[in-house]
Amino acid sequence: MQPVISIILPTFGRLQYLRPTVASVYRQTWRDWELIVADDGSDAETQAYLRTLEADSRVRLLWLTHSGIPAIVRNAALREARGEYVAFLDSDDLWVPEKLSRQVAILRSRPMCGWCYTAVSHIDGSGQPLTEPVFGPWLPCDGAVFERLVTGPVVIRTPSVLAARELVARAGGFDETIRSGEDYDLWLRLALMSDVALLDEPLVQVRRHEVNYTRDWEIAFTGRDHSLEKLQGTVDIDRRMLLRTERTRNALTLAARHASLGNPVQMLRALCRALPYSWSSPQWWLALVKTPLRPYVPQRLVDACRRRRGAAAL
Repeated sequence: MQPVISIILPTFGRLQYLRPTVASVYRQTWRDWELIVADDGSDAETQAYLRTLEADSRVRLLWLTHSGIPAIVRNAALREARGEYVAFLDSDDLWVPEKLSRQVAILRSRPMCGWCYTAVSHIDGSGQPLTEPVFGPWLPCDGAVFERLVTGPVVIRTPSVLAARELVARAGGFDETIRSGEDYDLWLRLALMSDVALLDEPLVQVRRHEVNYTRDWEIAFTGRDHSLEKLQGTVDIDRRMLLRTERTRNALTLAARHASLGNPVQMLRALCRALPYSWSSPQWWLALVKTPLRPYVPQRLVDACRRRRGAAAL
């Protein structure tokens, strides 16, 4: 029979985290699910563990040639999904037992919403809670969230999402040309198509550890720019201007990061690449002058200026 929920679980090794992740699926109070594990060429020990899961008819395994691109792995599982809804779970994160049942209930009570997400908490590699906010203060947002997704206040973590499978299919799934931020890219397209419902409770534990997927921090900026750019031809003029402004801000942040790391060539490259869509922005011209000087300014002076701007904003 067709399950209500298809759980999409990509994996590549990390067996010490994968075991508790799968255990959190089995602890769900919602039992009508299928688990589709897309293995991206894991080691023999991980694959041996995965084969033990096949004793449960609700579990299906996909053996893929290693690509290292999460979008490719998730899409492979999505193509096999049969559920009314799809849920996304990374191989090192955890769900609380009521997560799926609470989300199914809210989507069925709000037919205008084709997808939903929850708040999350963060844990370290050993499962201990992290008290410092990872992405800044939590700002709960519900309903039409496209503009707030673009500008940043809305943070939607992949393991917190439950979406109608038909909606994800119409959106085109994950963009396989993006190496990092493919989830954010999909959320933008879903937000253009449907309101989102929020369960403002931490029903997901997101793990932060030394073997998280990407250590190449720059690809997050390039992936975000690609996501914003490709939407510009699909939205109205106000949103087009919003996307252009946000692309400029993204490029300036990237340039400033390179400047602080002492990478002048990469800094100038980031500024020059932004020229075609940022030339009309005063902030871009100011950054062209200011950013190259950043490595030579004492950090104490930078911190003092930030405090002054913060005080003036209050």
